[in-house]
Amino acid sequence: MAVLVTGGAGYIGSQTCVHLLEAGKEIVVIDNFSNSSPLSSQAVKEITGKDFPVIECDIRDEEKLGEVFSSYKIEAVIHFAGLKAVGESCQKPLEYYDNNIGGTVKLLSVMKKFGVKCIVFSSSATVYGEKHTAPFNEEMEVGGTTNPYGTTKLYIEQILRDLCASDSEWSVCLLRYFNPIGAHESGKIGEAPNGIPNNLMPYISQVAVGKREKLSVFGDDYDTPDGTGVRDYIHVADLADGHVVALDRALSVKGCEVYNLGTGKGVSVLDLVKAFEEATGIKIPYVIAPRRPGDIATSYADCSKAKNVLGWEARRDVRKACEDTWNWQKNNPDGFTK
Repeated sequence: MAVLVTGGAGYIGSQTCVHLLEAGKEIVVIDNFSNSSPLSSQAVKEITGKDFPVIECDIRDEEKLGEVFSSYKIEAVIHFAGLKAVGESCQKPLEYYDNNIGGTVKLLSVMKKFGVKCIVFSSSATVYGEKHTAPFNEEMEVGGTTNPYGTTKLYIEQILRDLCASDSEWSVCLLRYFNPIGAHESGKIGEAPNGIPNNLMPYISQVAVGKREKLSVFGDDYDTPDGTGVRDYIHVADLADGHVVALDRALSVKGCEVYNLGTGKGVSVLDLVKAFEEATGIKIPYVIAPRRPGDIATSYADCSKAKNVLGWEARRDVRKACEDTWNWQKNNPDGFTK
């Protein structure tokens, strides 16, 4: 039996594939490669020494999804596939609703048809909105999202809850993660966005490698210690570990559960820039720019539930994430060459 990993060639998906394979799982990867590369999956095979199917497939293609489920014995799904840029979602809401929500409904419909009722969903801390004070915990009311990206995650969580309520055979694990950074320590896989990066760390590393002139820091007038946004930056390898233990939990427990995956520590934008400079010895020039639509001032996690129930906690610090990011970026200045 295999685990289907949607978006498995992406940044977090590929890292999780490594950890799944190292844990002895069989996997099948599907990806439409809109913001990823087949070379990422090839690198996963090199890192692990294990082979697995990689199929080009959009989750909105119900017929092709059906072919995948017909061809492989799937026991569970880890669902990463989706558009993920906060700023872009404010400019292209229809594309985000169509891809993220519409695609997930198609995926769940095919899963139901083939009797596969176990899914780990890649959700986000954005579902907490801006009405709560950090640290955020799973008991807090969700909603009041500030951007369409976050709203798609919120709606998909509700769809999955409704599905569990309608059929007690479903096992759903909602993973609300915070801000993934870092890369695999081998330097063979890491974050390689198409075009201008939407996330902070890949932008910093592209400035460091000479692809970008300077970093734009969006807002320095937030109610935070240095005026810049504060986030919970979690190493992508820790995040991948979280998916492996969440999958094992979902395979053994029915119903819908939700867990935060973060470090429980807030780090400002300027603190992350400083940490990168200290880890690499490279100065990062930056300018202050206006706030971005949809951003909130402070977001970090209460991760005690994941520790108590799953036995999981983040083990790698921000410096390690900076070192691994730079190891990836300096060896792959242009990311994956398709």
